[in-house]
Amino acid sequence: MTHDPATVTTQRSEGQMTREEIVACFDRRQEAYDNLDAKALAAGYADDCLVESPMAGTHRGRAAVEQVFRSLFDAFPDHKTRPESLVIDGHRVAQTLSLEGTDIGGFMGLPATGKPFRVPAVFLFEFRNRQIVKERRIYDFTGLLVQIGTLKAKPA
Repeated sequence: MTHDPATVTTQRSEGQMTREEIVACFDRRQEAYDNLDAKALAAGYADDCLVESPMAGTHRGRAAVEQVFRSLFDAFPDHKTRPESLVIDGHRVAQTLSLEGTDIGGFMGLPATGKPFRVPAVFLFEFRNRQIVKERRIYDFTGLLVQIGTLKAKPA
């Protein structure tokens, strides 16, 4: 079945965000990341959200997400999230970015190593009613652990 582009209309369902609103949401997220503001970051998530992360595992709910951000910022108080691009498809968003910081606060209950890390990442989001309902973070967690000296690796 083919569609004549002149007759195809797009309709937004109630609560669906426009592209401009999504971009503004990610601008606010970046500001919260820059300020290491776990509460502001968590405010963008639905009460029943699901977040999957190599570093933190799987968490449900806004309160759990806020705690994950707090733990991240405690371990890496110089944490930087450097966004590169957004790919927006309706209520789904893919963000490419790099993550960096220094193990100053101690990570995973271990003493701080003082060593920095930098890893590329892709975060996948789903929105409902203007809030994040699902987020999947993809990055080289093993590489991060090697960079900060928590995990030892032999050269190949």
